[in-house]
Amino acid sequence: MACYISSRNNRYYAAVEESYGTAAPVTAANRFNAVTLEAQFEYERPRRRDKTGTRTDLGFTGELKRKTRFALQTYLYSRESGDQAPRYGALVQSALGGAPRVVGGGKAVASVNGLTLTFGSAHGLTLGDAITVGGELRFVAAAPDSNSVTLSAPLSGAAGQVTGGTVVYSPATGLKGVTVYDYWDPETAVQRLLRGSAVNTMELKLNADFHELTFEGQAADLVDNKSFVEGSGGLSTFPAEPEREMVNDWPVPGHLGQAWIGTGPDQLHTLVDAKVRIKNNIDFRSKDFGALAPRCIVAGDREVTVELELYSQDRAVFDEIYQAARQQSPIGLTLQMGDAEGSMCGVYIPALIPAVPELLDGEERLRWRLRGCKAIGTGEDEIHVAFG
Repeated sequence: MACYISSRNNRYYAAVEESYGTAAPVTAANRFNAVTLEAQFEYERPRRRDKTGTRTDLGFTGELKRKTRFALQTYLYSRESGDQAPRYGALVQSALGGAPRVVGGGKAVASVNGLTLTFGSAHGLTLGDAITVGGELRFVAAAPDSNSVTLSAPLSGAAGQVTGGTVVYSPATGLKGVTVYDYWDPETAVQRLLRGSAVNTMELKLNADFHELTFEGQAADLVDNKSFVEGSGGLSTFPAEPEREMVNDWPVPGHLGQAWIGTGPDQLHTLVDAKVRIKNNIDFRSKDFGALAPRCIVAGDREVTVELELYSQDRAVFDEIYQAARQQSPIGLTLQMGDAEGSMCGVYIPALIPAVPELLDGEERLRWRLRGCKAIGTGEDEIHVAFG
C-alpha cells in the first residue's frame, strides 16, 4: 500500500526560454531551493445561455482556453562567489527584463571620501553597476571620470582593499518567458513544468526570519507527465530530471544587512520591516482566434513600490524623509541584505518618492510606517537589483 508523498521530496529548476512558450532545457546547475510553489491550472469555461428545456447543464464540446497562475516563494541564499548568479536568476530576469550583467571584482581602492570612491586604475563601471567591499554592497550612482565613481551610500572603510564581483539585474522594455520544472519522488508521481512563465510581481522582504523573495505570475501552460501530448512546449517527450546534485545553499538570516535613504551619512539602524515590490502589469496575447493558450507576453507600465517601517529617532535622516514625503520630492534608497561576500543582495532605487509616514504610537517607542512609496525614473532605470 502506497504511503503519502512527502512534500520534502521536491526539486525545482528554472531557465530562460529562447522562444516564448518553448520549454527551455535545464541541467543540474539550474536547480534551486524554494519554500513553496503554487500552480493553479484552469479552463476558461463559457456559460451557455441557450434555452434547452431543462435546468441541467448539458455541457459543450471542443477544447477550451487555458489559464495557469503560479506563485513561488524562496529565500536569499549564500553562493560560492559574489559574481555567481543566484540559482533562481531566471525568475529575477523575468521580473526585471534585463539580462544579468557580471561586474568583475579585483579593483584596488585608492581612497574613499564620503560617497566618492577612487580606484588606482580605470574602473570601467557605469550607472547601476554594483561592487562589494568588506561585506558591504554599493551601487554606482554616477561615474564622473574613469578612475572614480559616486556611490549610492557611504562605505565604512575601503581604502587599500579590493572590490568583489557582483551580478546585476536592471529593467528592460521587454520581458522573457521562463520554464519552471517541478520534480517529485517517486518518479511515478506527477511531474510538472510551467512553460511560458512570466513574473508579473516580484517582492523582496527584509527582516523576516530569512530574507525572502516571492515571484507571482502567469504561465502559458502547465505540462505534466501523466497527460503529456507530443508537441507540448516543443517537446517530443516529457523531460527526465537532470542527474541530481546536492544543493548546499544556506539561507541568509533576515536581520543581516544595511539600509540607507537620502543623501546623509547615517544609515537607518532602526528599520523594522521593508518590502520592495516590482509589478509589470502583464497582459498576454491570449485572445487571438484559434489560440488556446497565450502566445507572447505584453508588458504594461512597471510599478516599483516600497513599504518601510522604522522606529523614529531625532536625527537628520528622519527630517529628510518627512520633508521629502510632504514635498513629494525624490530621494535615493539603498538596501543591503546579508553581510558577507556570496551572500548579499542589494536594491538601489535612485529616485524614490516616500509616502507621508503614519505615526504609530501603540508601543513604547514611536514607529513610522511608510506605505506606497513609489520609484520614478527617466527610462528603464528606476531600480537595480544586485547579488554580491
